[in-house]
Amino acid sequence: MRAVLTVVGRDKTGIIAKVSAFLEKRNINILDISQTILSDYFAMIMLVDISAATVKLATLADECDGLGKSIGMSIHVQHEEIFNAMHGV
Repeated sequence: MRAVLTVVGRDKTGIIAKVSAFLEKRNINILDISQTILSDYFAMIMLVDISAATVKLATLADECDGLGKSIGMSIHVQHEEIFNAMHGV
């Protein structure tokens, strides 16, 4: 099962490292990643494999929100099918 994780906020050092470590602790594998910096803003989209995750998707979503708040970013995660349906990808 795959999910799409988005990270948006003011650019600062360590964002990718913190998000990657957070995912690794939950046994979530990063399948693909795209990131860019627009002026002072950082934007990243990750496609992740959550099939072996140690937490359920709803818990992961809550924990992503908490991580985002702790590092001053907006972090959201959605099941891939829901993301695709919402964004017409």
